Amino acid sequence: MKTLTALSLALFIGLGASLTQARDLGPDEAQRLLDTGTIVPFEQLNAMALARHPGATITDAELKEKYGKYLYQIDLRDPQGLEWDVELDAVSGQVLKDHQDT
Repeated sequence: MKTLTALSLALFIGLGASLTQARDLGPDEAQRLLDTGTIVPFEQLNAMALARHPGATITDAELKEKYGKYLYQIDLRDPQGLEWDVELDAVSGQVLKDHQDT
């Protein structure tokens, strides 16, 4: 009985975590969204993030879907070696988050 309870709890926690996490979009889906004009081109999104941190370089970027919204998450490293997490709305280009990675 304890095993069944523990298994049920683990399944419930796992389902809850999967419902709140973003879904990574693959290259084919990203290209379709670009081709249809649904999202801003990546070059523009990258430029928007880099403008907030002059001299920084992009270390990683991901397109995700979360709660029906397309998000572009960019990791930057500035000239001082500080790392920044920038999240943009991929449809409008609006900056949603910009904080130093700790």
